[in-house]
Amino acid sequence: MRFMLILSLIATALGIAPVRFDGEKVFRVKPHDEKQAKVIKDLAKTHELDFWYPDAIHHVAANMTVDFRVSEKESQSLRSALDQNTMHYEILIHDLQEEIEKQFDVEEEISGRHSYAKYNNWNKIVAWTEKMVSKHPEMVSRIKIGSTVEDNPLYILKIGKDERRKAIFMDCGIHAREWISPAFCQWFVYQATKSYGKNKIMTKLLDRMNFYVLPVFNVDGYIWSWTQNRMWRKNRSRNPNSRCIGTDLNRNFDVSWNSSLNDNNPCSNIYGGSAPESEKETRAVTCFIRSHLKSIKAYITFHSYSQKLLFPYGYTTKLPPNHKDLNKVAKIGTDVVSTRYETSYIYGPTASIIDPAAGSSLDWAYDLGIKHTFAFELRDKGKFGFLLPESLIKPTCKETMLAVKFIAKYILKYTT
Repeated sequence: MRFMLILSLIATALGIAPVRFDGEKVFRVKPHDEKQAKVIKDLAKTHELDFWYPDAIHHVAANMTVDFRVSEKESQSLRSALDQNTMHYEILIHDLQEEIEKQFDVEEEISGRHSYAKYNNWNKIVAWTEKMVSKHPEMVSRIKIGSTVEDNPLYILKIGKDERRKAIFMDCGIHAREWISPAFCQWFVYQATKSYGKNKIMTKLLDRMNFYVLPVFNVDGYIWSWTQNRMWRKNRSRNPNSRCIGTDLNRNFDVSWNSSLNDNNPCSNIYGGSAPESEKETRAVTCFIRSHLKSIKAYITFHSYSQKLLFPYGYTTKLPPNHKDLNKVAKIGTDVVSTRYETSYIYGPTASIIDPAAGSSLDWAYDLGIKHTFAFELRDKGKFGFLLPESLIKPTCKETMLAVKFIAKYILKYTT
């Protein structure tokens, strides 16, 4: 309730009421054949469905688990249509607004303070970046790589001591509603700095390589998901000749951008923008990576949900030249994740494990020349979806940390 009170105060100041999701439901359907898959696609034309997994209607196929959100008003007619077509379905979330409020299930130790056990809004994250630099000046520096459409700063935290070393670039929060992702980037920086000199592996890594960590890629969207619409995904740029706001930043990279996979409807949740790198956020990240290409040996991006570890390609089913190497790293990475809490991950190329997608950061970084690129889809498998409770932040971060440390060790040892 405290979160809703904060939201209403912000909304009053802005003069806009935040979106509520009372009675909205999240359905899970598994079409058994193409005929049933077509039923879901047809329903998407007559109902306003927000696809959670996969993230777009054209990815829906036979034998695929499909999760989508629907309003309370439309849920009854949708159930009737599924029943008429004898399609088995499950309701994962019965009242989305209740789940949004239940997500905040960890008490604040001190009101207003940044916490690694809680989700932090943008203002807390900015203050936290300053704190990390002042606490560890010999190891952490903050680099402003650009600004967003709404003129918010894009900050990278560099952890390490020497420009000439190998580096890993990590980003979180490219999709606004995936809050567990920025939570992990904050956790990583905290654990890396805290365990330096105490943990043998982390000390070795930080002595020999640098990490560039972008805690929140899609800052404007993240702020909007806190203040106005918890289910917001895209950034907040205006689209010419459209009332619809936002571009999916993970479809905006210059890799197979103009392919048939790209959605050119500005109202779509996976709209790739008016041109590759049309968005300020994308350009800031690509410019930074290009200018540090000699040292960056791995790129890791964090998303949610579905518990997967992915590697290229997403825009084609063709396997990359070092497929066996990527597959080996991903396999061990998923094995390592499971050692802590027995959390099961699957791994493989994006196109075959999730769905084909053009313009992704993962494929762009790989084709640029970074031959070890990975995307984590963090917890869970759908019970909470994008609304993972705060009580699961630490377990999720702890198990993910093990896999990231393994990947970093591999990069240190086997790349040139």
